[in-house]
Amino acid sequence: MSLTPDRWQRHDWWGVVIEAPDHRAVGRFYAALRGWTVHHEDDEDCVLDVGEGVAYLTVQRADASYEPPAWPAEKGRQRMMLHLDFEVTDLEGEVTRALGLGATLAEHQPQDDVRVLLDPAGHPFCLYA
Repeated sequence: MSLTPDRWQRHDWWGVVIEAPDHRAVGRFYAALRGWTVHHEDDEDCVLDVGEGVAYLTVQRADASYEPPAWPAEKGRQRMMLHLDFEVTDLEGEVTRALGLGATLAEHQPQDDVRVLLDPAGHPFCLYA
């Protein structure tokens, strides 16, 4: 008998929700990048199951007024409100893999052991060693 409840029976789930014009493409991007499963997908959102714990990432469909955040911040442009950080063991290898999945390397790189990339909708995210 396990003392840890089945994660699907828990009621303390938490997650991060981001917007993208093509929510399916961005959801599938993060699923492929991290090896996560698409748990639910419809015309409004794409929910990713991270495979353990009670966290999730949802990509919600944005309307036509969507503007990707500027990185680094620029006066008069949409600011980044949050970004995702992912620890990796092979930084350059994972950067190459992310680029192959559709990410873009940001021009501004503030640290040697961190790479700032942009997902297919322009959200900054970091890979770090």
